[in-house]
Amino acid sequence: MPPTRILEPASLDCGQVLYDKTQIYEILPQKYEFAQLDAVIHADSATQTFAAYRDVREDEWWCRGHMPGQPIFPGVLMVECAAQLSAFARHLLLPDPDSIMGFGGIDRAKFRESVLPPARMIFVGRAIDMRKRKFSCEVQAFVGEKMAFESRIAGIRLKI
Repeated sequence: MPPTRILEPASLDCGQVLYDKTQIYEILPQKYEFAQLDAVIHADSATQTFAAYRDVREDEWWCRGHMPGQPIFPGVLMVECAAQLSAFARHLLLPDPDSIMGFGGIDRAKFRESVLPPARMIFVGRAIDMRKRKFSCEVQAFVGEKMAFESRIAGIRLKI
């Protein structure tokens, strides 16, 4: 049984972009194929919740090989999206210009639905542990009303 939703995806307005892809990756270090998020659409420091979307397209680099004839969005890329959303949330909640959030771990990951292109995945998260050296979030991903993925992402502070 899926957990309680952090945010209801239907309550989020994908037309109200707070940070577009260019703005996200001015903050996050990922580039090229690893710039996974398309837009941040919710950021609430009072509730420590946030949301972004990722449009899964049929012409992406992974489609040819995962799985031929029926491309399934790879679980590792869902994890990467969740980690990038967590890193972005850390930047908003605990600004630290001398560091970035490095991937520190994943816990309680569940892949609940196959995601086939074209699809819009909405990632929602909530900060659960905010310290200078460690930052953790619960993250869920939805396609439509269905929860496709959930996990707890831990990040560690990396000096730049």
